Amino acid sequence: MASVCTIAWVYGMVQGVGFRYSTQREALRLGLKGYARNLDDGSVEVVACGEKEQVETLLAWLKAGGPRSARVDRVLAEPHQPQKAWDGFSIRY
Repeated sequence: MASVCTIAWVYGMVQGVGFRYSTQREALRLGLKGYARNLDDGSVEVVACGEKEQVETLLAWLKAGGPRSARVDRVLAEPHQPQKAWDGFSIRY
């Protein structure tokens, strides 16, 4: 299996609703590495690295709306080449 990294920006009601924590839980369940962090514009940035199928599964989960408490309006994603290797999946502040 090929290892890939993707960066995604999730827009909608995604801050203050446990979105980063739910994303972390889902990413860890899938065996992914990376992070989720709130951005100043109200969106959440997600970097996910791992097996292509698992990264695609996380992206599908994000596009489907993530946790029930959130409202996802759109998700923009593109391939990403991080400058460092991630150890686990963290929540960044």
